[in-house]
Amino acid sequence: MPTAATPQVTDFTRDVLGRYVCNGLDEALRSTRDRPDARPFDVIVLGGGTFGLALAQELFFRDAEHRHRILVLEAGPMLLPEHVQNLSLLGLEIPGATSIAELRARGLDGAPRGEVWGLPWHSNVEFPGLAYCVGGRSLFWDGWSPEPLPAELPEDRWPPEVVDDLTRQGGDLRRAAELIGATRTAAPVLGPLHHALRQRLYEAIGAGQVTGAVPLSELPLAFEDAPATDLDVSKLDAPLAVQTHPAGTGFPTLHKFSVVPLAIRALRAAQLESGGDDAKKRLMLVPRCHVTQLVTANGRVVGVRTNQGDVPVPPDGVVVLALGTIENTRLALLSFEGTPAHERIGRNLMAHLRSNLTVRIPREALPEALPDQLQTSALIVRGRHVHDDGRVGHFQLQITAAGLRPNGRDAEPELFTRIPDLDLVDRFRSADDSHVVITIRGIGEMEPDNPESRITLDAERDEYGVRRAFVRFADPRQPDGSARDLALWHAMDRAADDVARVLAGDHDYEVLFDGRALPVPAGHPPSEVLPFERRRDPIGSTHHEAGTLRMGTDPATSVTDPDGCFHDIANVYVVGPAVFPTIGAANPIVTGLALTRRLARHLVPEAVPYMPGGGFRPLFDGSDTTDWTVVGAGRLLVVDGALETVPGDDLGLLWCRVPTPPDFVLRFEWRRFREEDRSGVFLRFPDPESLGYENPAYVPMDFGFEVCIDEIGAPDGSIVRRTGAINGEPKQERTPVAARPPGLWNEFEIRVEGQEYTVLLNGERVTRFVNSDPARGLPTTPEKPTFIGFAVHPGSRLAFRNIRIRAVEPAAVPERVLANVGEGAEEGAGVARGERWRSARTRTRRKGE
Repeated sequence: MPTAATPQVTDFTRDVLGRYVCNGLDEALRSTRDRPDARPFDVIVLGGGTFGLALAQELFFRDAEHRHRILVLEAGPMLLPEHVQNLSLLGLEIPGATSIAELRARGLDGAPRGEVWGLPWHSNVEFPGLAYCVGGRSLFWDGWSPEPLPAELPEDRWPPEVVDDLTRQGGDLRRAAELIGATRTAAPVLGPLHHALRQRLYEAIGAGQVTGAVPLSELPLAFEDAPATDLDVSKLDAPLAVQTHPAGTGFPTLHKFSVVPLAIRALRAAQLESGGDDAKKRLMLVPRCHVTQLVTANGRVVGVRTNQGDVPVPPDGVVVLALGTIENTRLALLSFEGTPAHERIGRNLMAHLRSNLTVRIPREALPEALPDQLQTSALIVRGRHVHDDGRVGHFQLQITAAGLRPNGRDAEPELFTRIPDLDLVDRFRSADDSHVVITIRGIGEMEPDNPESRITLDAERDEYGVRRAFVRFADPRQPDGSARDLALWHAMDRAADDVARVLAGDHDYEVLFDGRALPVPAGHPPSEVLPFERRRDPIGSTHHEAGTLRMGTDPATSVTDPDGCFHDIANVYVVGPAVFPTIGAANPIVTGLALTRRLARHLVPEAVPYMPGGGFRPLFDGSDTTDWTVVGAGRLLVVDGALETVPGDDLGLLWCRVPTPPDFVLRFEWRRFREEDRSGVFLRFPDPESLGYENPAYVPMDFGFEVCIDEIGAPDGSIVRRTGAINGEPKQERTPVAARPPGLWNEFEIRVEGQEYTVLLNGERVTRFVNSDPARGLPTTPEKPTFIGFAVHPGSRLAFRNIRIRAVEPAAVPERVLANVGEGAEEGAGVARGERWRSARTRTRRKGE
């Protein structure tokens, strides 16, 4: 069924968001084939989640010369325009970890949880699954955005050139953090509670009271706005992907990052730029399009199979996997069987070790001056553990606190928007005017290359007839797990205990667990009432799977190269944590976005402005249209480094605001898309907007001359109207030469010296003309500059590129009257000035005539 052209209406809503942002696959494919000026999609992104949309919008805005068309295929629907926590108590939540077997036992297999969450793989541990919607998990994520420490990117694992691009000053990590808003601290609006807890933690780390805490003096500065007097203490402020807006002391409004607003901006820019013409849209997003297979030939992907049909990949096209680590790996296993690296696909599987400790401390443990209002705090501690063999593992503690709200006040809406971790909001409901609730979430890295952690293909097929993935994690708590992972987990949990004791001070406190409050005497660790094992999350619950398509310089030990391209498949790339050689302790969002940015630079390098030689200067550099404008009907596009005219319902003029020299040589290339497409280049006309014409596009007809681009010679086929002729002038020397077929580029060289005009088409002289009209074709003077431009005819599209001009010294040209041009003389002789091609609707009249 064809995609509806207008927003569809449900019982409650009109689907403006979906229709204005998305396209159907039928629309996308039709835009590549039904017109001679149509172009294929040469960048096809599989997955419209965090990294897929981040890449697509980055490519769109980087492509200054508009050389690429980008297609994003997303398996889920359009859901929300921004992060769920920005929408207050909407009710959408992250479901708990489960398995297909459990869902089947409950009769829920195949049904979405939380509206869009699905679980497509089997595993030996439980997972929450994927958010099948535009934006994916970026609509639900916690917002914690620390950059990895240099030690978390070891150069014996990570390609050195990648590490350099990520970590250099102003490098990709910093740019990614800026993109999501994590380079500015929220401390100034978090209030007195935050500052009190931060100071207590700062003093404890300085005194060595937190196990494994990295000394603050060793940590890089995370925030560009940190006060000079608080540089070290500010390193404890949590780097969150939020924008903060004060709304009262200690009560900030937090606007959390999601990739969807960025994508909407790019998609709407593509729509507006194209004028609603799908064939000219450089970016399209197709929802509900599930990718099932990549078709390969001769070491390249040539097609993408989906549940809605096949998408061809052009010879110069690339495909980018952005489906999430597990589904990226499944698709690679399904599609690249028989390649040398196939055996390595799915290995090196890693995730984060995670623990959660929630304590409640009395108000008496805090400074007396704290105000009676709900306050929150977000802090981070970076940690490391040195193993017996000298290896170092990394962890971090994410500390969130809330409390001191007056009794009787409903804090639920505030907590929902202000607690970073959506899955931890419930733990803060017991915060009141006499207590502060603190959650300490530990995030630790798993070491790479555990042969027992791997993704393979399961025998069972999904609803699309494709084999599911089977995900196996080696749990450190089990015999096949890593002893070093378990040791790191212990060290991380000890550090969490230390932080709880530090923040409680010399007061008794409580551990909150499973609906109970377990009392702990002052100075005692929480582990006395809640052992480490009981606070640890399942391995599959973190959403941080990584490593199965690892990048590297050696094809024998890695799956993808430093740019994320498969070693064995020349045109397929990967974005997201699947390419991480190691996972580190930092949340993968910043590193993943940094690598996405790096890939965007590889796929779309910085545009090199066109710079001709031979004394010519460019009038258009391939991207910057500042000096060009359209008057009359029609408009302008930049397509593949060329100016392309879009016709209207009357004559238009695309003209360059840079005055020409008095005498000059003009060179440019032009292309038509159909045999009947026509245009022309106007020479030596005054500013068309200065003479009061109702349609300024007619000014060049009356005051300049036009070199035709018209193989038909409309409307009468005259030789003085065909390509290369001075339009309608009977006295010109003509040697007609056929232009190249539609779709191919032609080149004009036009010499204007004195009143002599010489035209060369593809290197052959086709016209010589001497002007005898003293009122037309006047050379530029400082007082009265003249210009060049291109005709925009109704129904005709043309493209122009490599437009350059060179001044020539004026030469004395002997006056000469040319004879009429053979067959065209009779037709041209009676053509009066200004009457060459008037619109039947809009006459060339000055205002007031």
